[in-house]
Amino acid sequence: MGDVAKDLTSGTIGGAAQLIVGHPFDTIKVKLQSQPAPLPGQPPKYAGAMDAVKQTLAAEGPRGLYKGMGAPLATVAAFNAVLFTVRGQMEALLRLEPGATLTVGQQVICGAGAGVAVSFLACPTELIKCRLQAQSVLADSASAGVLVKYGGPMDVARHVLKSEGGVRGLFKGMVPTLAREVPGNAVVFGVYEALKQYMAGGADTSKLGRGSFIVAGGLAGAAFWLTVYPTDVIKSVIQVDDYKNPKYTGSINAFRRIFASEGVKGLYKGFGPAMARSVPANAACFLAYEVTRSSLG
Repeated sequence: MGDVAKDLTSGTIGGAAQLIVGHPFDTIKVKLQSQPAPLPGQPPKYAGAMDAVKQTLAAEGPRGLYKGMGAPLATVAAFNAVLFTVRGQMEALLRLEPGATLTVGQQVICGAGAGVAVSFLACPTELIKCRLQAQSVLADSASAGVLVKYGGPMDVARHVLKSEGGVRGLFKGMVPTLAREVPGNAVVFGVYEALKQYMAGGADTSKLGRGSFIVAGGLAGAAFWLTVYPTDVIKSVIQVDDYKNPKYTGSINAFRRIFASEGVKGLYKGFGPAMARSVPANAACFLAYEVTRSSLG
């Protein structure tokens, strides 16, 4: 099996593990991010992450925590195939000789390049996911009377293609998606490699055990959100914004309005669930990737 096929297979399995472990946390994150700012003197819909979990379970049951999973699950093979394959091909370009270990700086470059590629898959996937995850929150907003109700991922895609500018509508939020994926993946792969080399005591990380992959993967995932979280908030609010009566005119406008009305805190709505998700989800992803890649030779 060639390196591309190995990266494709390993990345797919790693992505599936990441999605299964992390999606409920992601649902709560998006609900907190997209809830409208409360009117003066009124409390927000959700008091915090645990309150969002309780309300979701009460209203929708456990299935509510997995809303929107169909879209990323359907594309997880393509997404992770692109991410790990592009990263692998960039590693091959930067490697001076076969089998040579790349430096942390080179892994940062590989991660950034992979981030550019996956943004074109992440943007429409995230738009569909966020619409499904956030619709119960948006139903309580002032625009509830005209809110579109979606029956599932394909229903979201059909509605956007028909009523929101065709294919272009599926790429709403592309700028903040790029601004999240490029630096985020640069940090993820850089931190992951740095931690592996630190635990191995040198550049040769081939003898590391599964526990090391779990630790390095979990901390790399946490570093991703520490780096790009406000950008993710901007992406989410733009992607769930009403097409006919938009609240925001673009990424900069969204940033300014959120900062003006809610301060720095508004740019970190849902940060707790995102961090709680990032460690186990990315630990599962990198562990599954490394074990599968190793088993393939």
